[in-house]
Amino acid sequence: MKKNNSRKFIETLNNRLLVFDGAMGTELYRHHIFTNRCFEELNLSEPALISEISNSYRIAGADVLTTNTFGANRIRLEKYGLVDRLSEINRAGVRIVREIAGDDGELFVAGSVGQFPITGYTNDEIESCILEQVDSLWEGGVDFIIFETQLSREAIRRSASAMLKRTEIPFVLSCAVVAGNESAAGESIYRLMAPFGSEVAKPIAMGLNCGSGPDGLLRAAEIAIKVNPLPLIVQPNAGMPKEFEGRQIYYSSPEYAATYAMRLVSLGVAAVGGCCGISPEHISEIAKMIKPLAKARATNSILQVTETEAAEQPESPIAERSKFACKLTKHEWTISVEIVPPRGYDLKNIIEKSKELHRHGIDAINLPDGPRASSRVSSIAAASKILSEAHIEPILHFCCRDKNLIGMQADLLGCAALGIRNLLFITGDPPKLGSYPNATGVFDTDSIGICSLQRRLNRGVDLGGQEIVPPTNAVIGVGLDPNSLDRKREIDRFKQKIDAGANFAITQPVFDPEALFRLLDEINNCPIPILAGIWPLASFRNAEFMKNEVPGVTVPDSTMERMEHVAKKTKEEQLAVGIEIAKEMISAIKDRVNGIQVAAPFGRIEIALLVVSG
Repeated sequence: MKKNNSRKFIETLNNRLLVFDGAMGTELYRHHIFTNRCFEELNLSEPALISEISNSYRIAGADVLTTNTFGANRIRLEKYGLVDRLSEINRAGVRIVREIAGDDGELFVAGSVGQFPITGYTNDEIESCILEQVDSLWEGGVDFIIFETQLSREAIRRSASAMLKRTEIPFVLSCAVVAGNESAAGESIYRLMAPFGSEVAKPIAMGLNCGSGPDGLLRAAEIAIKVNPLPLIVQPNAGMPKEFEGRQIYYSSPEYAATYAMRLVSLGVAAVGGCCGISPEHISEIAKMIKPLAKARATNSILQVTETEAAEQPESPIAERSKFACKLTKHEWTISVEIVPPRGYDLKNIIEKSKELHRHGIDAINLPDGPRASSRVSSIAAASKILSEAHIEPILHFCCRDKNLIGMQADLLGCAALGIRNLLFITGDPPKLGSYPNATGVFDTDSIGICSLQRRLNRGVDLGGQEIVPPTNAVIGVGLDPNSLDRKREIDRFKQKIDAGANFAITQPVFDPEALFRLLDEINNCPIPILAGIWPLASFRNAEFMKNEVPGVTVPDSTMERMEHVAKKTKEEQLAVGIEIAKEMISAIKDRVNGIQVAAPFGRIEIALLVVSG
């Protein structure tokens, strides 16, 4: 028997986000192999084709490659007169993929086991069929078994029951979800994904695959991840196919699939891949999108510091570090306006806007750092100019994506030298989100780790344990997402940020006050001031962009309906409704937060000023 990397796979699945491959069947169809053929027999007659498809997924960035053995069981092979070649077909399927994956444990091999009929066979007959195929795959050298596209609770129960006789073999139970967020048998996600008892073997993970496109499986995953504590693997179809000249074509773009992959990652799934219609092009986009984010999620928030003779000094009082901090500590209503730095280096316009905002009583200017992985003039340079020429304090967003720890520490000291005190630490969007897809993300640490580093600098000690004289006096800010799908993770990380030294927080844009209130209630007696993000929608199109394209932003259907109602009216009329909604948000949340951060859409500060006016 060949080596199985099952132990390493289980460890990796529980500690690192994985990318599974996409469809085999629809790829074979694209290569003009039609459904009158036994796809699994191609492992013997056309191994080069199977290898070509599997290798294309490897090149695309998949961490897990799946064998072409979905229907390689006794019942299905009997239709083609191939029962006597069952073991040969399964072993060949493993051999093809294993040669591509190698044995070093960097890539993993999943042994695909498909559906079995619910009626017409006894339980013993089905169990025998399952184990016959599982044994062939395991002896061939797969790392784990994945029972794919199971259609009912009973189907996955029978598979798990059979695996009681093969407890040494790890397996995944993956269910198909059809329209309406239920199994083909009409069962709810709650029933379908509920944990089993000790009467069956325990899978290493649960899965959702096929039956629905990205949006459908996202909604199913929102429930599944709450119902079952095991890691969740999600592999949607590329939407629903449409017939064109006799063929079933999937029209969902790779970018669309990758966008939903990001949302699944935000939810907290353990792995993302694809099923029918998901091609190597889709997997390539998914891998480019989520692997930098996976690195960011896996980043160690605990910084390794060098112990030396340097002793930490007491931090200065928060209220003395900046005017912005002083106002927050006095619990006075505080307003900042966000302006995105320009793409070029001419700062006259942003300085004039900052002066105008200062004249209208705005407390600070928020400066994003490479928003949505875009490249703009240095936010530190912009902040310094605004501070010295517009005489209003900036709040500098400080991103962990683009520099290593040495570079980040140098910039933090540079901020101190320039008098830039208010810093908002963010982990950062993956580079693939922006216009520079070949750029790489560093992610030496995340927002929690950089808070710890800044607090050390505030205490007069750097990352290497060297003395910093005088200590820095930064006001440490962090982000908070009321719309996070994985609320437990968001709250846990927020508490870690506070423990790491956070002095204030700014939320993602709030369009649903109740979502913010629920989060604040769950945090319970938040010890640091919170500013709520407010985004005045400029138009219905702008609302659609915010809803569909901006990570961490949720625009409720009720808001979309209000904006859609005026979609055919003038831009001014659409903007008026957007401003009205923003004012309503402020009125609703004012008693629960310490202030607001108002965006200036498209750099139009007059919109932000209309929002904050009485």
